[in-house]
Amino acid sequence: MPRPLRIALVGDYDPSVTAHQAIPQALALAALALHHPVEPHWVATDDIRDTRALTHFDALWCVPASPYRSLDGALAAIQFAREAPRPFLGTCGGFQHAILEYARTVLQWGDAEHAETAPTGARLVIAPLACSLVEVSNTLRLAPASGMARAYGQVTIRESYHCRFGLNPAFAQELTAGPLRAVAWDETGEVRAVELEGHPFFLATLFQPERAGLRGMLPPLIEAFVRAAAVAPGERTSRPDSSPDT
Repeated sequence: MPRPLRIALVGDYDPSVTAHQAIPQALALAALALHHPVEPHWVATDDIRDTRALTHFDALWCVPASPYRSLDGALAAIQFAREAPRPFLGTCGGFQHAILEYARTVLQWGDAEHAETAPTGARLVIAPLACSLVEVSNTLRLAPASGMARAYGQVTIRESYHCRFGLNPAFAQELTAGPLRAVAWDETGEVRAVELEGHPFFLATLFQPERAGLRGMLPPLIEAFVRAAAVAPGERTSRPDSSPDT
């Protein structure tokens, strides 16, 4: 039996949040399918004061239900996963904060903000959605060469949401012109997922694929995430370019 994979669930656990109920079930289904035990550990954002504590984890998942108790803690965890590198998945709030971390740290946009926590910010890279996506499902188009398309085995998927904020279209082109690439779009053409070129596994989605676990269905993206976590650090290689097909 292989050593259990330690997965950090970065976020502030709330048993009433549907995604928080779904995540352990989705991971258990992935563990069963891959014949590799998984140990998820909830890591509160306000407990992240030193990222050295994160080195004990094989992968990090920044989970839904923001605003987080500590914005700095969440961003520090994402930066650690991006730079270490460690397999990283961000869903819903995790997607939003992965973009914010990239804007601030990689693009060095010091004034980048999230409208939920800084509604009067000068550069709101995360802004209110034109139409709230609370308990809504829609169809998404995936970039054919992307890691996300490989995980799903197709380029058209349907997923569900519970969110009110997303990537601000005014900054989408600049934010996804470099290593951070848009890899999923909804019917209106708005970006709903990104992945990081040159990283073994760094994916973030505005939708919540983990919810399939509540129906006893293995979410393809969660299986791909756990599979990436099971790869020994010395054996991890960067994925090929996932050029968006807009």
